[in-house]
Amino acid sequence: MHTRTPYRAALAAGLAAAVLAAPVATPAYARPEPSDPVANAAPVGAVFPVTDGLARRLAGALTEPASARRVVAATARGPADLLAVPFADAGLSHAVADANQRVLAAKGLPATAGSLLRLRRVGPAQAAARGAAPLVAATPTDDTPGGVTAYGPGGALVTLDAARAPERPVLLVEVDAGRALAAGLTLMRGELARRGIAGTATRSAAGPSATAGYWATKVDAVRLDDDNEPWLKGDAEIYNLVAGFGLDGKPKVDLVQMPYLDSDGRTYYPNQLLVHFSEYKYNLADVVMMEDDGDTNYQALVQAIVGALLVIVDGGVYQPLVNAILEAIPTSWYTDDPDYVDSWYTLSTGSAGRLHGAAGNGWFDVSPYFVAPL
Repeated sequence: MHTRTPYRAALAAGLAAAVLAAPVATPAYARPEPSDPVANAAPVGAVFPVTDGLARRLAGALTEPASARRVVAATARGPADLLAVPFADAGLSHAVADANQRVLAAKGLPATAGSLLRLRRVGPAQAAARGAAPLVAATPTDDTPGGVTAYGPGGALVTLDAARAPERPVLLVEVDAGRALAAGLTLMRGELARRGIAGTATRSAAGPSATAGYWATKVDAVRLDDDNEPWLKGDAEIYNLVAGFGLDGKPKVDLVQMPYLDSDGRTYYPNQLLVHFSEYKYNLADVVMMEDDGDTNYQALVQAIVGALLVIVDGGVYQPLVNAILEAIPTSWYTDDPDYVDSWYTLSTGSAGRLHGAAGNGWFDVSPYFVAPL
């Protein structure tokens, strides 16, 4: 969805900003054990080859009138769950089920996470109403595709312009990023909790904040830059890694979703609490904004984060955690452009006003907010 400034350049810019913003220390690292499975974790595979192969198979099936009618009807009012489409061809239904399991594996999600594949129709509705045969394509997981390979009925190749909407209907085979993100965040929270890095989601009601209240950072407005999103992309799925040091001196991470933040070039006014300072040792925290563009492998992502944060030693003064998180996620782990959107260093209980991200891709308007006890 978003144009990505190479994150290592943004990382350097953010570090400079952090040094100017607050007295911080360079992170101290402990050497991980070679046998640590988190340190040695690797991603599984790519999503696009699976969805592209399924698009080709579906296009071939549309030569059969009954299947074509069912597919057009299923997508008439919006995206359709591919597993729920009543294909006339039982073999195609089995292919969809197999593709869904492969996508789950590629995204590091358990087989029990359910259906992730959907079919979305784009292009002029009038043409579909007149019976124009739709093309079928897989939504590219690359943010800047030069062209889109679509398949006509029977499998004929058609190249579409990624910057200009097509004049005939196109059925897009893609990952339902909303469902994927919900499953991915559940997986990540579980792994973070297991490794002792869970954030305020695991805060004890008996803690000091329950009786005394605490300060938080509230997002009054947020905007991401307009990058001329191609017609074939759907809404963004944005989430944030909010990192700081817990009362025990160990790094802590909260996962905060922004489900309303669908599009670039638009200002949103959520009044959402982003940083909870109730159990942070220091009056500072960092934010890394991420996006699921289809190919995010959540198991690999959380293992990378855990591996990076477990080796940081609390030196008695706040250390920015953004660098450690971003350095732990090599771009080679994504077949998509890196799902990094932007980052904010050293937010505090006193943070207020407009805060631009280190990568220059967006801003928050924030204000302090006191969460009173019940």
